[in-house]
Amino acid sequence: MDRFIYLDNAATTRVKDEVYESMQPYFTEWYGNPSSIYRFAGESRKAIENARAVTADFLNAKPEEIYFTGGGSESDNWALKAAAFANRGKGKHIITSTIEHHAILHTCRYLEKLGFEITYVKVDENGVIKLDELKAAVRKDTILITIMFANNEIGTIQPIREIGELAHRNGILFHTDAVQAYGHERIDVEELHIDLLSASGHKMNGPKGVGILYIRNSVKIGSFIHGGAQERGRRAGTYNTPGIVGFGKATEIAKRELEKRRGCESGLRDYLIDRVLAEIPYTRLNGHRSRRLSNNANFSFRFIEGESLLILLDQKNIAASSGSACTSGSLDPSHVLLAIGLPHEIAHGSLRLTLSEETTKEELDYVVEELKKIVERLRSMSPLYEDFVKKA
Repeated sequence: MDRFIYLDNAATTRVKDEVYESMQPYFTEWYGNPSSIYRFAGESRKAIENARAVTADFLNAKPEEIYFTGGGSESDNWALKAAAFANRGKGKHIITSTIEHHAILHTCRYLEKLGFEITYVKVDENGVIKLDELKAAVRKDTILITIMFANNEIGTIQPIREIGELAHRNGILFHTDAVQAYGHERIDVEELHIDLLSASGHKMNGPKGVGILYIRNSVKIGSFIHGGAQERGRRAGTYNTPGIVGFGKATEIAKRELEKRRGCESGLRDYLIDRVLAEIPYTRLNGHRSRRLSNNANFSFRFIEGESLLILLDQKNIAASSGSACTSGSLDPSHVLLAIGLPHEIAHGSLRLTLSEETTKEELDYVVEELKKIVERLRSMSPLYEDFVKKA
């Protein structure tokens, strides 16, 4: 197959044509600074407020609870640092999980250096947080629980409603990193008892460099970037008008097509999973079998190394990943796969394939056939596999 096959949609997605077209006028036609008072700038200001309203509607939130940021990592940093600093008079204990994105984990490490105490709750073999352990971790001085909505590597969706209820029963703020789930799952911040939520445009066919932080009106936290009065004085800096417009349009499309997209993607995902597990021996599916993102399939292949697998797939015009794009330069095995109990040697042989609604069954058939050849080739060069076969 000559066509390039893109199966790394968890890393980033193609900007939809409709999104791109919605952004264009704000580069060249309505380019005024939205913070200016003249009418020309007002067109940009109206576009931003429209995107804010669309985003709020998607989350069942109020428009004034939506704050535009530079992306998911910024939103995570703002949520954790501002919540921690605003509530340190009540306590300095924060609860998170062992499989969070590094934007959360590294921010927690930073807060630990400032005197905050972090409890890292474990997950089971499917990547689902252990609710009993979470409940046991709650203390009188706990001020924040931050648990991701769905894992970016293995796709497991967490019991967000139960976590939110637990937090609110105990008077604790609840933040969720929904970067991987926003636009792919239905999210109602009221039903799920979410106080703070992070999302990013480029994970759902929107532009890079723009995201949101939802802050419930009753939550009192400070500014993240000081300077101008943008975002009601909480996040200074000239508005990225085209990016915000694109985020709003991508959200509008996501809401309109959500059920159709999930149905299409989950059917292909299950087809891919079934074929790989049936046709490639000594393979494991990582993450919950059904309670997972509709486009995510993550495998571990024994006796091979993931980097070699990716290189050989790339030579066949297949783009895939071994885990988070933010750690692609690291030689260490995925912290997520280690957290679900995989030994280092198996965690190193992981492959994440993430689909889109544009993925076809024909493409997946090609991928599976090539994957079978590549795994067989790499195992033929593995002394560990040779020893295993001899002992079998």
